[in-house]
Amino acid sequence: MKSNRPVNLDLGQVLAVNLKNPVAIVSILHRLSGVLVFLLIPALLYLLQISLASPASFSDLQQTFAHSELWRLLVFVLLAGLSYHFFAGCKHLLADLGIGESLEAARVLSVLTVLVAGLFILLEFWWVVL
Repeated sequence: MKSNRPVNLDLGQVLAVNLKNPVAIVSILHRLSGVLVFLLIPALLYLLQISLASPASFSDLQQTFAHSELWRLLVFVLLAGLSYHFFAGCKHLLADLGIGESLEAARVLSVLTVLVAGLFILLEFWWVVL
């Protein structure tokens, strides 16, 4: 008799199944970008605190960004995570409203989400890093 109980798959099997599905990729990246943004909130609050302390500290912060690739990279990563999380969140909200629930529509929306988020991330890279 065959058991219908769930089987625990190892990570390799889970990735092999999910990396073929654009809907799963968008969902996983949405969760990862949410964690990334959450973890970078303290750095963003620190920068906000410095920028609002005085006009001189704001000027110092501007000079730091002009000469520090590390801080610009941190801001870029934060903006990229926010952009992707925003567009993937919009896709999930559309699905919650019943738009794009079919498998084919979900795949199209997933690819569209990655393309639009990728375009915004490229623009942010150009704006912040270059």
